[in-house]
Amino acid sequence: MSKLVAISINQNDFNLPTPEVLQEQSLAIYDLKQSNFFQLVGFEIHDEIKLNISLSNNSLVFEVVSKTDEILKTFFLSLTPLKQIIRDYYTICESYFNAVKNLPIDKIESIDMGRKGIHNEGARVIMERLEGRIKIDMETSRRIFTLIYALTYER
Repeated sequence: MSKLVAISINQNDFNLPTPEVLQEQSLAIYDLKQSNFFQLVGFEIHDEIKLNISLSNNSLVFEVVSKTDEILKTFFLSLTPLKQIIRDYYTICESYFNAVKNLPIDKIESIDMGRKGIHNEGARVIMERLEGRIKIDMETSRRIFTLIYALTYER
């Protein structure tokens, strides 16, 4: 069974997201390293994979690398199918961060349920976009969505 052993994000250091979003990104990377399923189709012999994620114009770039640093595949995925989900996720995250400061727990929980729903939708789109190229489970896809969100976060 293949898994990710290293994840790197090539982020524009002059335009970093908020501390909350960076914290989500760091937690997603940590969680991915602890538990994930990530199998590059056609390269099943590689049980340990490294993933470099970056942006190029309006595309998400997934560079999949072996544990010996050999580039196995590079995928360019259009961000267009994810843009509205990312905008919705941004809006609900802002509501959540504001709610935590002011609202009662039942309101916070309601907003968090909506946030999780949008997060799941983003994860499903990623799984669909990678179908036939990379096999991943839902939890891995959710964490990758978090990384994409942090990378594309508009400041």
